[in-house]
Amino acid sequence: QKLKELTEKRKEDLERVLKSFGVAAQVVNISIGPAVTRFEVQPEAGVKVSKIANLADDIALNLASGGVRIEAPIFGKTVVGIEVPNPTVTPVKLGEIARTQDFLENPSKLFIGIGKDIAGASIFGDLSKMPHLLIAWTTGSGKSVAINSLIISILLRARPDEVKFIMIDPKMVELATYSDIPHLMAPVVTDPRKAAVTLKDWVIKEMERRYKEFFNFGVRNIQSFNKKAESLLEQKKKDPDIFAPEPLPYIVVIIDELADLMMVAAAEVETTICRIAQMARATGIHLVVATQRPSVDVITGLIKANIPSRISFAVATQIDSRVILDMSGAEKLLGRGDMLYSPIGSMKPIRVQGSFVSDEEIERIVDFIKEQASPEYSEEILNLKYVSSDKQLQGQNQANQRDELFAEAARIIIESGQASTSHLQRRMRIGYNRAARLMDEMTEAGIVSVPEGDNKPRKILKTLNDLIEMGIIDVGSKPEYPQF
Repeated sequence: QKLKELTEKRKEDLERVLKSFGVAAQVVNISIGPAVTRFEVQPEAGVKVSKIANLADDIALNLASGGVRIEAPIFGKTVVGIEVPNPTVTPVKLGEIARTQDFLENPSKLFIGIGKDIAGASIFGDLSKMPHLLIAWTTGSGKSVAINSLIISILLRARPDEVKFIMIDPKMVELATYSDIPHLMAPVVTDPRKAAVTLKDWVIKEMERRYKEFFNFGVRNIQSFNKKAESLLEQKKKDPDIFAPEPLPYIVVIIDELADLMMVAAAEVETTICRIAQMARATGIHLVVATQRPSVDVITGLIKANIPSRISFAVATQIDSRVILDMSGAEKLLGRGDMLYSPIGSMKPIRVQGSFVSDEEIERIVDFIKEQASPEYSEEILNLKYVSSDKQLQGQNQANQRDELFAEAARIIIESGQASTSHLQRRMRIGYNRAARLMDEMTEAGIVSVPEGDNKPRKILKTLNDLIEMGIIDVGSKPEYPQF
């Protein structure tokens, strides 16, 4: 009742403010949502829409309310939307959305409850149609709740043989709750280098393997393959000689912080994500990529072009909003689950109050699922080879203690094919003691072998590519010393 009275007062104040600025318009409809109220304003003939759009700060001042957002015009209508925050936010519970007929009757295993729009209508998404999702936010704006709602929505609908997850969580806390659930293909990946290798050396290979399976069975996508597999399994009951493949599960790859992966290997991660995004939809592999840094060096043009469905929570600046949504507006959001949701094919994003699931509810659901089955991890993922971040850091610490000429000395040894102290003295014009120390450091780093006896040269154990991978030299760096 209080909200209705406040809304009526705000309507009168809004019309008065518009009139005071010379804008002839009236409020024709009001939608009260969980977090904001939208006033639909009909301007009279001859009134420029831009004139209303430029009054956001003045309207906020006169209504004593921050975070006023103006949608001019509302897509598909002849009115301007003025969105004003409610005094309190009404939480949108995932359980409430999950009990709706739309959620219960949808056959898709990747159907998710996103939240409620300004009119209070439930908003859903189907990850199989998105087919990938990009999420951006700043601290405290509600991203964690959104990812939890997405995961729980799928866990409520799909058995472990129907949907599998690969979870990448460099912060080691966001997705730890889901450790050991039977839907996981591998333990939650916390090392950014292992994450990069998993994407490149397993996800892409699995995608290619599935395409070969589709070719062999004459189908075009995972839905057709699984229908055919189920049909052959039925036939196999009558005729055991018939070959029937097992239906393939959908695979959802969740990357909780893209920026951490881009810091490790930006070019490689960008190329890998783009290839998966371009080709993986038909194979049932879907990406959910989240980042707290919606900048152009993290969300590159290529990544953005290949992930058309996006969610933006409150961000710091208009520039950040444009990076994620290609338009401003996210900087005006309120936080605490307030989002702009732009599904594939939409002309303008929808303002949604994200669905909420509490830690206690997550824990109860996860514990129940764990009791039903144990995880069956992929041996291929477990056996992937990579240089861990700890080892890389250790190598960096050792590098800080090495001679400043170490990298150049290693390059000279490999390029010349001569691993000797005297050769370093001549090429680098340094004394015997320093050259000998450099040789000892290269032996310790595994670049050259230990001396094998009098008059026997050391063996060179690494290539230039190895030095690049070890972070000792950069690609394209040139020797500082002349050739003799």
